[in-house]
Amino acid sequence: MAASRRLGAGMLLRPLLGFDREELERYARSHGLSWVEDPSNASDDYDRNYLRNRVLPGIVQRWPSAVETITRSAAHLAEADGLLGELAQNDLISTGARNEYIGMQLPSLAVAALAELSEPRQRNALRHWLAPLARLPDSAHWAGWQDLRDAREDAEPIWRLADGELRRAHGRLWWLASPWLGFVPTNQTWHDPSQSLSLPSNGSLRFEGTPPNGPLEIRHRQGGEVMVLPGRGRRDLKRLLNEAAIPAFLRARLPLLWRADELLGVALLPDLRVESGQGWTLRWTPPTNDSGLS
Repeated sequence: MAASRRLGAGMLLRPLLGFDREELERYARSHGLSWVEDPSNASDDYDRNYLRNRVLPGIVQRWPSAVETITRSAAHLAEADGLLGELAQNDLISTGARNEYIGMQLPSLAVAALAELSEPRQRNALRHWLAPLARLPDSAHWAGWQDLRDAREDAEPIWRLADGELRRAHGRLWWLASPWLGFVPTNQTWHDPSQSLSLPSNGSLRFEGTPPNGPLEIRHRQGGEVMVLPGRGRRDLKRLLNEAAIPAFLRARLPLLWRADELLGVALLPDLRVESGQGWTLRWTPPTNDSGLS
């Protein structure tokens, strides 16, 4: 149990951890203080109470200094854990860890820089990186990290965890939380382009400048889309997204602006527009709660 830790916007402090119950009761009685007794403290249904009420008294009877020894060992472990945390922070800085990508909350870090560390330091850095994002895997499940790290460069490996997935793309390790993975694309008619358009589970869209003539519709990738770009002719959307280095897992969420059978523009990529010198820009505000950041 830590003497202090973050709790919401503040700190949780436990300044009396260094005193045992007998010391605290003796102080309270000598100063005429009253206290509230948690009735659950007497129940042995909880493991911590069973240890306190049944196991520790027998240990102390046999080894009177056991509590002091356990407390000292716990302090040493807490200090070691703090040092591991500092090491992890330094290692994550070296891996270029970041929480944002093109305005989206997508935590990622560089795989090659992480792989240069020793195996224990890799796991230590990943534990601290994943801690605010997901429940941590057990020891046996860490083989998933090795498989992802060592996969071929052109592969698209996935390491599935309880609250999402880790994927590798463009030399980085990306965290995709379960809400991200549950996105279902839907087509929507944009009846009033002068107003922003809310996208189910996918943020919102708006135009800057004068919108193009309609009727307009927002769709998502199905495969085989083509754009006709000024000075470049007909180009496959897949190739254009490759050129823009958009990770494959993100492409299904990109809103596409259509007018009938003509693809007019792509969210996040303002240069991909079919009309040169047009007076509009498509702006996408992605969802802010899909990354799992607490």
